[in-house]
Amino acid sequence: VQLVESGGGLVQAGGSLRLSCAASGFTFDDYAIGWFRQRPGKSRELVAGITSAGTDYSDSVKGRFTISRDNAKNLMYLQMNSLIPEDTAVYYCNAKLQRVDYWGQGTQVTVSS
Repeated sequence: VQLVESGGGLVQAGGSLRLSCAASGFTFDDYAIGWFRQRPGKSRELVAGITSAGTDYSDSVKGRFTISRDNAKNLMYLQMNSLIPEDTAVYYCNAKLQRVDYWGQGTQVTVSS
């Protein structure tokens, strides 16, 4: 089982990045997915998620970030626009089904002012 993120990096404030997460080793379609982040000195927080109930975003990213999934390719994405320095964090993708919880290794996003 693997979740592998890519697409992180350094960007100026106001810029955009798209994170990708490739899933393998499990039936991706069956799982709820999410993107989390851990900012320096903070605990890990949910940024965006897709469940059977729909799509949800944290207030801090609503209107700027978009989560999506491609079940045919076993991929999930996080499109991040209008980035601000406060978005600097390690971003993790997650897939969850009942008590089963898979995590990626994380990808660093740094937004310079």
